[in-house]
Amino acid sequence: MEQSNKAHRKTKEKNTAKKVLHSQGHNAKAFAVSAPGKMARQMLRTSDVNERKLHVPMIDRTPDDDPPPVIVSVVGPKGTGKTTLIKSLIRRLTKASISEVNGPITVVSGKRRRITLIECPADDLNAMIDIAKISDLVLMMIDGNFGFEMETMEFLNLAQHHGMPRVIGICTHLDLFKSQSTLRASKKRLKHRFWTEVYPGAKLFYLSGVLNGRYPDREILNLSRFISVMKFRPLKWRNEHPYLLADRITDITHPEIIEKEGIKVDRKVALYGYLHGTPISSTPGTKVHIAGVGDYSIAHIEKLPDPCPTPYFQQKIDDYEREKLKEELANGGTPASTVPKRRKRLENKDKLIYAPMSDVGGVLMDKDAVYINTGHGKNKIESFVPGEEKGEGEKLVTNLQSAEKSISERFDGVGIQLFSNGTELQEVNEDNDNLSESDIEEDVIQGEDQGRTTMRKAKVYSKSTQNEDGDIDNINSEDEDGMEEEGYNSTRKPKLVDIDFHSKNDELAYGTDSEFELSDQEDWQQASAKKLKSQFNARRKWDITKLIYMDNISPEECIKRWKGESQNADSEESDIEDEEEEDFFKKKDGTLASKHNYGADLERFVPYFDTIEKLVSKWTNNKSLKSRFIGAPLANAQEEKGEEVEVEENSDGELYGDFVDLENAESSKESKDEEQESAQEKGDEDNASDDSFADFDKEEKEELTVAQQREMNASKKEKLRLQFEMEEGENFKENDPDNEYDTWYELQKAKIAKQLDINNAEYEKMTPEQRQSIEGFKAGSYVRIVFDNVPMEFIENFDPQVPVVMGGLLPTELKFGVINARLRRHRWHKKILKSNDPLVLSLGWRRFQTLPVYTTSDSRTRTRFLKYTPEHTYCTASFYGPLCSPNTPFCGVQVVSNSDTTGSFRISATGIVEEIDASVEIVKKLKLVGYPYKIFKNTAFIKDMFSSAMEVARFEGAQIKTVSGIRGEIKRALSKPEGCYRAAFEDKIIMSDVVILRSWYPVQIKRFYNPVTSLLLKNKTEWKGVRLTGKIRFERSLETPMNNDSAYKKIERQERHFNGLKVPKSIQRDLPFKSQIHQMKKQKKKTYMQKRAVVLNGEEKKARATMQQVLTISRAKDEKKRAKKDDQRKERLKRLAKAEEEKSQKDKEKKKEYFSKHGKKRNNDDDEFSSSKRRK
Repeated sequence: MEQSNKAHRKTKEKNTAKKVLHSQGHNAKAFAVSAPGKMARQMLRTSDVNERKLHVPMIDRTPDDDPPPVIVSVVGPKGTGKTTLIKSLIRRLTKASISEVNGPITVVSGKRRRITLIECPADDLNAMIDIAKISDLVLMMIDGNFGFEMETMEFLNLAQHHGMPRVIGICTHLDLFKSQSTLRASKKRLKHRFWTEVYPGAKLFYLSGVLNGRYPDREILNLSRFISVMKFRPLKWRNEHPYLLADRITDITHPEIIEKEGIKVDRKVALYGYLHGTPISSTPGTKVHIAGVGDYSIAHIEKLPDPCPTPYFQQKIDDYEREKLKEELANGGTPASTVPKRRKRLENKDKLIYAPMSDVGGVLMDKDAVYINTGHGKNKIESFVPGEEKGEGEKLVTNLQSAEKSISERFDGVGIQLFSNGTELQEVNEDNDNLSESDIEEDVIQGEDQGRTTMRKAKVYSKSTQNEDGDIDNINSEDEDGMEEEGYNSTRKPKLVDIDFHSKNDELAYGTDSEFELSDQEDWQQASAKKLKSQFNARRKWDITKLIYMDNISPEECIKRWKGESQNADSEESDIEDEEEEDFFKKKDGTLASKHNYGADLERFVPYFDTIEKLVSKWTNNKSLKSRFIGAPLANAQEEKGEEVEVEENSDGELYGDFVDLENAESSKESKDEEQESAQEKGDEDNASDDSFADFDKEEKEELTVAQQREMNASKKEKLRLQFEMEEGENFKENDPDNEYDTWYELQKAKIAKQLDINNAEYEKMTPEQRQSIEGFKAGSYVRIVFDNVPMEFIENFDPQVPVVMGGLLPTELKFGVINARLRRHRWHKKILKSNDPLVLSLGWRRFQTLPVYTTSDSRTRTRFLKYTPEHTYCTASFYGPLCSPNTPFCGVQVVSNSDTTGSFRISATGIVEEIDASVEIVKKLKLVGYPYKIFKNTAFIKDMFSSAMEVARFEGAQIKTVSGIRGEIKRALSKPEGCYRAAFEDKIIMSDVVILRSWYPVQIKRFYNPVTSLLLKNKTEWKGVRLTGKIRFERSLETPMNNDSAYKKIERQERHFNGLKVPKSIQRDLPFKSQIHQMKKQKKKTYMQKRAVVLNGEEKKARATMQQVLTISRAKDEKKRAKKDDQRKERLKRLAKAEEEKSQKDKEKKKEYFSKHGKKRNNDDDEFSSSKRRK
């Protein structure tokens, strides 16, 4: 029975809390974040840390195979232990002791790393600036007992504005602390101050003391390991410029020049050192800057062998030699020696040191000489003394010094014997060519073989004897006489040597002007003859588009070469007489060919062409035309069958007559194939753009294996891919959000790496000579750079302790102009800077003095002149000097000489270049003041503002204003008096008003540039440039001249009386009540207070006097009581303080006594309690 009532609806499944938690397949609460705010802060901090790690992607131009040494500079004030640290590091790295530290010292610190240690002079600001520009790592020496000094802060600020290098702090003199608590507090204070100046977390080493003249070995070991593994990122300025730290300087001026012109003559100087940064051009004339000397052009540059190679470089050489030995073994040869394998660790023999200025080792090697230090000098033990040698090396040197004769003296009088039965030739007589026949015959009659008395004449090989007999019979008698005059007689061999090419027993001879018949023997002589024949048969094709631009040939020769009529003068043609040269222009019928003069003006030149009859007779068939075109078709079937092919006569054929082709068809075919290949190679050279595409049709005809075809196709694809990437670049899909690069930073790095791979691929295709001519000398090369016309003071006043830095200049940096920069006074410099005061700027490689003008932008409408720099903000500085790329930081100092330096901070300004070669218009506000002398309604006549009508005409229409605020305009100049003008105002002015004209006066930038040439001085720290007038007066004790107009005077202003406001009564009546003027009338009668008078009698006077006396005594007593209470309070406070101090001292003693007794037991109990808790 069906249900009659309506069925109930299904109950809905309720979403309980448990179901909601498990709706995503797992318990969401179990994986929820307990502290969302903390996690958000942690994620934000992580992202900030990752962003701070990022920097602008930059190409690292340092070569990987042989990088330059890392420049490690040791900087610090005097007495902080710089020299001791360098000696300790050298002892640790090379096991060598050095007595004196001078100049750069290069040592090997690892398998692939070298470091150059250099000490920065503490008292030379110029040297500190140069060191800050080139240092890769700075070891900042800090006196831990004294703290940070001014030199340390100055160098850190210099380094920050020249590309901050890596900085390691080293604290010394820590052994002077007596208390450990004071030492710990001092270390903590120094560490946090160092972190503030460098960056939080900067490394700071602590050197405890000095043992045996060096720092402890364990501390130096830790420092050297830290230096050896440190990584360096490229800095922008150094990654764009080549630079060199000179480790050796030599004066190579010829002594004769110095003797002739005196010691004041300019010198020729050679600098030696490792190149850093980008490659430097190998062409002479490259402009560079020597810091402290000036700009110079490189006269000569060459690469020298590395004096301090790394073990990795030596290992590469060993691997190359080992590969050569393997090739010899594979070819069946026996190697002369084996190359030992090097160990992974650094051996003692690999720990090299190179310090030419410090005279390490006593031997100095140059390009063309070896200098040996014999020990003469102050505090030096004499070495290389005969009989007192200290080793095998000194013994060899003393044996060389004791040689009785030099090499030239030993070989003096020794001749050369060419033949065993000949005589010894002592010298060559230059007049042998002029010997007569009688002299030659006498030598022959005597029977003495004196050897060759004249220069050997090259033999000219003629044609085969079958074709030459007729030509020899036709030789004129004049030719025979000429042969006899040249030293040939009947007993000597003739000039022309007969060669019978059909003789198979004779050896094949070689000649440049003859044709050969190949024999069946396949040896190297036949191959060489075949090659020479192909060169002979190949007609040289000249390109007319290149010939017309060649300056070394005449237009006549140009036309001859283009038409194929030019004769190449070989060595054999030098013996041909003038009569034979006339035969050059003879036709076969004996008539002289008409010569056309093409040496005239080519604009008026009438081209010469042969007639059609001559052309038809000359070109009888099209086979001779094939050699005129590049890529001639293959030989036809008739040529392949063996028929003789007609060969065009060569340019030398006209000299010796017609040549008859006696070769077979096979040799002719081979010569033509080689001729086509040479022509195609020449065409490929002319069209360099087509060398990447191969001749596919030709390759299809060749029979190749499958592997060879695959290899060829792969090389084609790779070549095409490289060409496409060079032209179009790789598609990095920058706009595609789904590309493989997660961040923009990774994308830029990928682009840079790809471009670097393309460049390296192109460089690898070149030969080393081509790469050097294009790229130059790479970083890491040890080079010798020669400069001409260097001032003699550079050599005479050379100090090895002062670094010599050479920096390369870009083309932009060779120009001079106005530079706009953003500048700010340094916050530690005491005085503000004044415009047009001399300032020494360190910009790029240069240090120069200039006169900057400080400006500001006035609402971006005008550039206003500032007399002084702002207090705590940037301003714009415009100065004249060498241009430098924008965004280049710089710093400025006012004085660099130590005599003018006070104890204050010397770096006065820092800034960054914004615009170069700018034409800036700087204006200065000038207020002109005038006074009215006649006033009309809204017009007035103004005086004392201008001095002439011309000046008024210049300012017609200018806006003026009175002190009271009434505006006006200059209308016209008045005829009389001179300089007065008529002005119109918006209201009537009064006679006491002062009229002001605000004008703008242009300020010109002074074009002053004075390079700092500190290295030319004997005292490098006393360079003084342009000084202020006030400083010169102060040094010479001169009084400042007084100008009365500039003196400050007391301004006496008359008090002005203004009339009262008078309002007419008619207006007053119409005013509302609130605005009515209420004026009180003057009081005529005296008031009660004015009228009353107080008169005291005698008793009242006595009573008042008594009260005054009593009050005075009372106040005095109160003052005494107050003073006494103050004294008592002070005594009480003293007693309380003393009691508190005694109580604290007793508490300390009690605590010390208590913890000395119960401290150990208490700790054990705590440990047991904690361990029991853990067990539970």
